[in-house]
Amino acid sequence: MELVVGAKAVDFTQPDLNGKPVSLADFKGKYLLVDFWASWCVPCRQENPNLVAAYNKYKSRNLEILGVSLDNKKESWEKAIIADKLTWIHVSDLKGWLNAAAEIYAIRSVPSNILIDPNGMIIAKDLRGEALDAALSKLIK
Repeated sequence: MELVVGAKAVDFTQPDLNGKPVSLADFKGKYLLVDFWASWCVPCRQENPNLVAAYNKYKSRNLEILGVSLDNKKESWEKAIIADKLTWIHVSDLKGWLNAAAEIYAIRSVPSNILIDPNGMIIAKDLRGEALDAALSKLIK
């Protein structure tokens, strides 16, 4: 699937750090930023403070973040979440670049993200830094 703004987001389910299945559909009714990243990705780790700031600013106003890791080692993934203080929900099938969700959305590089509206429609992609905050401030009142 090509990632197209205006398209309906395709549901997927992957396990969180505790092995509990988490589905994209679990977030219906919220703005959802699906963040594709990996612990070994330097630009991802550099972007994480911007995600933390956005999450802290908008989480009480109907925003959730779902981190989808392209790691293949659970220990590295978990350490990065703790080190970067990423307090939202994280999932991974620990298959690296063969991550099923990344394949659904044709993710070819990280960091990459998609913003989904409360109705499940993709409304933006690859928002980083100031662009992320600017988009969220227009959408979330």
